[in-house]
Amino acid sequence: MPAYFGDTKIQNAFIGSTESVKKLSLRKISTDMKPIVSIIMGSTSDLPVLEKAAQFFDEMEIPFEMNALSAHRTPQEVETFAREAQGRGIKVIIAAAGMAAALPGVIAANTTLPVIGVPVKGMLDGLDAMLSIIQMPPGIPVATVGVNGALNAAILAAEMLALGDSGIAAKVSAYKENLKNKITKANAELKEVHYNFKTN
Repeated sequence: MPAYFGDTKIQNAFIGSTESVKKLSLRKISTDMKPIVSIIMGSTSDLPVLEKAAQFFDEMEIPFEMNALSAHRTPQEVETFAREAQGRGIKVIIAAAGMAAALPGVIAANTTLPVIGVPVKGMLDGLDAMLSIIQMPPGIPVATVGVNGALNAAILAAEMLALGDSGIAAKVSAYKENLKNKITKANAELKEVHYNFKTN
């Protein structure tokens, strides 16, 4: 008896092969892309913090790379990365670190690219890292977001890129419009919450 597409086994085989092709296609696309943002973390333990930045760049379709480099344990690699980043096409660097948090500053000292620092929460709730990143000497600025503020770092990076890319500008604008819509919806839902002395 001939096999038809209506056969469950044939359907499953087709779906499986389609998913494989899709994964291979996505893998090829990702290897063909040239990153324009670099996300650097002092340790892979910082990855959970930086995942929000990665997810945002995926949503905005902005090619990025992620690497773990330590200002104290791999100082030469950090300097080499910073000096070569612009030549590789990187336009913005996001650097996350905790405690002494020297990584963003060391990178900024070795490149003219904008560097956004993300303080990672640690023993002092990230205050130590935040102060380390903010207190840069004149001439070596690091834009600093809040503790564990990787999402804001990614949005700021996208806004920088949007200055020279109308496509990214449109996506960032749509993202912010969606934020407004969420608040508008939440406020409307709040009006449906009833209390005895609530007047609206």
